[in-house]
Amino acid sequence: MEIDDLTICEILRKELWEDKATVNSSYTRKHPTENPILHLQTEGKVKKVLQDAIKRLEKKNEEMMKAFKTAVK
Repeated sequence: MEIDDLTICEILRKELWEDKATVNSSYTRKHPTENPILHLQTEGKVKKVLQDAIKRLEKKNEEMMKAFKTAVK
């Protein structure tokens, strides 16, 4: 899957490893000017593993924003 942001790709790659069904989570980039390609291999359904990882990241983001807003007050 091509992702147009290297930072998002790296965060997602790392989060995918939190799922026990993940066999391989990596990315390649042919050239620094090109978008990274995320590679995901799972023991289960790839789509579900990916969706679950995104949901976990969304929850972490919400928690971080809440903590930030509390700290800035």
